[in-house]
Amino acid sequence: MFKKADIILEEWSLPLHRLALRGGLLLACVLFGLSAAVSPLAARQHESFALATPFEVGDSPAGNYLAALIAGAERDTTAAATFFREALRFDPRNKQLLERTFVAALSNGNMQEAFILADRLVAHEPGNGLGHLALGVKDMKARQFSAARAQFTHGGSGQDRDLTSTLLSAWSYEGNHRTKKALALLDKLTEPNFAVFRDYHKALIADIGNEVETATTAFKAAYGADQNTLRLVDAYARFMSHRGHRDEAIRAYEAFDQMLPDHPTVRAALAALKAGKTLDPIVKTPEQGAAEVLYGLGAAGGRQGDELAAMVYLRLALYLDPNNSLATLTLGDLYERLKQYEAAIDIYQSVRDSDPLYLTAEIETAQVLENLGRTDDATKFLKKIVGEHPSNEDALSALGNLQRAHKHYAEATATYSKAIEVSKKPDKANWPLYYFRGISYERLNNWPPAEADFQHALQLYPNQPLVLNYLGYSWVDKGIHLDKAFPMLRRAVELRPTDGYIVDSLGWADYKLGHYDAAVKELERAVDLKPSDPVINDHLGDAYWQVGRKLEAQFQWNHARDLAPDPQDLPKILQKIAHGLDAQGKPAAAEAMPTKRGG
Repeated sequence: MFKKADIILEEWSLPLHRLALRGGLLLACVLFGLSAAVSPLAARQHESFALATPFEVGDSPAGNYLAALIAGAERDTTAAATFFREALRFDPRNKQLLERTFVAALSNGNMQEAFILADRLVAHEPGNGLGHLALGVKDMKARQFSAARAQFTHGGSGQDRDLTSTLLSAWSYEGNHRTKKALALLDKLTEPNFAVFRDYHKALIADIGNEVETATTAFKAAYGADQNTLRLVDAYARFMSHRGHRDEAIRAYEAFDQMLPDHPTVRAALAALKAGKTLDPIVKTPEQGAAEVLYGLGAAGGRQGDELAAMVYLRLALYLDPNNSLATLTLGDLYERLKQYEAAIDIYQSVRDSDPLYLTAEIETAQVLENLGRTDDATKFLKKIVGEHPSNEDALSALGNLQRAHKHYAEATATYSKAIEVSKKPDKANWPLYYFRGISYERLNNWPPAEADFQHALQLYPNQPLVLNYLGYSWVDKGIHLDKAFPMLRRAVELRPTDGYIVDSLGWADYKLGHYDAAVKELERAVDLKPSDPVINDHLGDAYWQVGRKLEAQFQWNHARDLAPDPQDLPKILQKIAHGLDAQGKPAAAEAMPTKRGG
């Protein structure tokens, strides 16, 4: 189901045009909510998964144009760039088509083609902000900093109000070795919401310009305002390290480690510092600084749902700094969320194995393979990672999750046990491992260790709603500890009132105890929250039957049947459709050959 063509055309032009030189409040508010950071890296060789989906361009200009629109709506940037290029070849004077082809090329990372199109675009439309931004980035890469600045400020709304233009222009001044001019320009960003971002880039520029006192003051201001964001903490600690304050760098990393234990970036940095090494700064050149600005725009745009703008900014950031692995992983995650899995894998596979977070990219690759339905490949790949890194808890956890998802519960319990054994995180951070291992034990009908794991998970994380839900429902199902089970389930619903699965657990627990009116009330709410879940619909059908609403029960069972239930559940659903429930609440036995019923 695709949107109307005019809406699609809007998505492939106007939002980017408006965003081109406007970071604004969105960027300042969102950027420092990011929690990942990695060191620069370059491309590496990986196992080839041969995932590309083939497509062919046609001879019809209209057909290629329509194909480009459909690909754009699906965010298939490779196909969109190809089909728009072909359409433009037949109608090279079409300004709207030129802009769409430019945006498609840019979002797909076809940078040289995009720059050629940008030249043509601004010649026809001198006020096109995105065209000037792309050309400014091109000049920045070529170290033509004055020319870049002219592009960045073209058509802007005033540097004191335009965050993006101001930041990029400041970095261009630093490229001309005009550090004081760059810092003075940043001082024009006086809005309080810009303060952390302003101080962050002021510190980076002053550090490169060897204005150590200014850099120290700005870094301390930014770090003092936000000590919970790894990117900022990493930049601050690295500054302290290469400026001779090793102890302060260690302190900053260790403080962050208390909040987010055993992050690979922090772990690698602390190991280097304690080995007597000095850490390099995050940004060493003006080009990298401009890339940091564009990365921030891309990350902010992706979080706000403007995926196309995010792609463009991230592609520009990676053009300026191909070794910015944070931008690489963010772009891969964006493609993954858009279900463009082939592109996501290509991007994840560009991360180099010398980077502290390369295993993160490897694990993400395996998860994308699973999303593609290539479970065997995903399992083999994760086992390969675990074989090479047997003490990596994240890889073990990912493998355990995959095994559990495919009902290999015995293997999953063994894998989770290894993850628990090798974990270096504080006990509290390991509650998910005990929870998932408990689920695996329970599915193996091995209740004592399952119960022990659930209870231990709650000791580590009291009132964790998922654990409360699973343990409470299990007790109700077994008819034990009811005095504890129902408060657990009600507390889980209080904590997660919009989680249909948890609401269903409470309703089904009421049903199991014969509280049918209460069950109907909760299960109706659960169906409203998760209307496409076959189990919840099946449960509601049973509850309706018990309160005498048999026609509605038949409707719910038919609906559950049509929602592709688990093959093990389907025969019982069909039996209920044919014969209803018996006095014990079980699917009634057939007294004769089943008759067909409508559904």
